[in-house]
Amino acid sequence: MSFTSIIDRLEAWGPGKNPGLNSADSMAYCRRLALGHYENFSVLSKMVPESMRSGASVVYAFCRWADDLSDEIESPERSLELLSWWREETLACFDQGQPRHPVFVALASQIERYELRPQPFLDLIDAFEQDQRVSRYETWDQLIDYCRRSADPVGRLVLRLADQDHDEEALANSDAICTALQLTNHWQDTRRDLIERDRIYIPAECHDIPDFERRMRQTVQIGHAPDHSFLEEWRQMMKSLVDRTWPGFAQTKPLLDTLPPENRPMIWLFAAGGSHVLRRIVQVNYETVLFRPKLGKFAKLGLLLSARRAGKAKVA
Repeated sequence: MSFTSIIDRLEAWGPGKNPGLNSADSMAYCRRLALGHYENFSVLSKMVPESMRSGASVVYAFCRWADDLSDEIESPERSLELLSWWREETLACFDQGQPRHPVFVALASQIERYELRPQPFLDLIDAFEQDQRVSRYETWDQLIDYCRRSADPVGRLVLRLADQDHDEEALANSDAICTALQLTNHWQDTRRDLIERDRIYIPAECHDIPDFERRMRQTVQIGHAPDHSFLEEWRQMMKSLVDRTWPGFAQTKPLLDTLPPENRPMIWLFAAGGSHVLRRIVQVNYETVLFRPKLGKFAKLGLLLSARRAGKAKVA
């Protein structure tokens, strides 16, 4: 099946639809969705233990749908309607209702196996709903609160699938890493977020750049700074944001040291992917207002090969 657009998928699987898929067909749908998205080379890689793959497929499919309902719909009002539907389906799934959407048919089949709870899923939906209502942030604390719901639940779900979420310190380390991953994504996507979604995640209190939004928008539109000082002001601001992001990735080693060897490569890969993107931002002199730095195929291959070694010994 092709996963071309959320509009096409809503025609088949949206509100009021009843595809009638059984658990096996729904799980196959989630696996295809997890394997088919270009950005997530690690979702079902060999780094993910076999015991976690069914759960990882369902969690990814849930997040993919929710993310697309947030970002790929024509209006915030319609997104909120669809996210409300997604929330109702989530609650019904955990309340032992009769799920109809394949993601929730699959999720219902995995709840008991992994002892899943609804709150992380609901927190994610809450963050996606916030994206429809909030497009600018005044303070760093407001942005971190958003990350607590948009990113940290994913890490907690991964630890739940691995049955490694019983230690509060491990959960705190996971939260720190996931927040760093989300912040890195924001710094990487400053252009795209403004152009495609009219969102700026850079908190206003984190810079004193005069006429910031107008000059940022003009830079994005014309492909170069509109005056002699803006690009240097941007670099200094972005450097300070990157510097505030690095400590989250420093929690990777403490988290890995608490995990069994079979779980370390997967967690290492997620964290290393984010830290390498953050390093790319440094390498391009923080000029994310001009282009989107990303990892190439060889860099990703190198990460996969390095991840294999992460389970063999404690990370130095």
